[in-house]
Amino acid sequence: MDNIITNFASSAASSSEKKDILASLGIDWTLLGLQAVAFLILVWILGKFVYPVFMKIIDERQAKLDESVEAADRARQAAEESEAKVANEMKKARAEARDIVATAKSEAGQLVEKAEKDARTKADHIIEDARAEIDKSILAAQKSLEKDTLALVKKAAGYATANIADDKFDAALIEKSLKEAK
Repeated sequence: MDNIITNFASSAASSSEKKDILASLGIDWTLLGLQAVAFLILVWILGKFVYPVFMKIIDERQAKLDESVEAADRARQAAEESEAKVANEMKKARAEARDIVATAKSEAGQLVEKAEKDARTKADHIIEDARAEIDKSILAAQKSLEKDTLALVKKAAGYATANIADDKFDAALIEKSLKEAK
């Protein structure tokens, strides 16, 4: 290893006298110039053929991204509009439901009132029929009572006037008694 280091140091010292610093580093001016020209040609070829293809791909991707962003914005706006429509429809549905419930309550109240009215009418009719029946019964009872009373008065008058009067006198006396009783 010492041998390598000493050889390197001795060759560097001897060549430094003859060549400049770049040469001591192993750089050749002609080779450096050729490499620079090759690099520039490579950059020109890449700029002419490769770089436009990459830029086209990047532009296409950017356009797709822009379209995706626009589509997302449109979808968001459509969703917001749909949400607003749904909220509006829900408000309308709730209002209609309230109207239906109010109408149902009103109709139920009307049905109850009608049923009560019909029940009152039927009850009044039944009461009227019962009163008419009672009146008929009272009239029949009165006639029956009048007949019975007439028969009793006739009998009583017959006992009282058994020896005094005849049938015509009895009938007149009974009539007079009935008129006074009424």
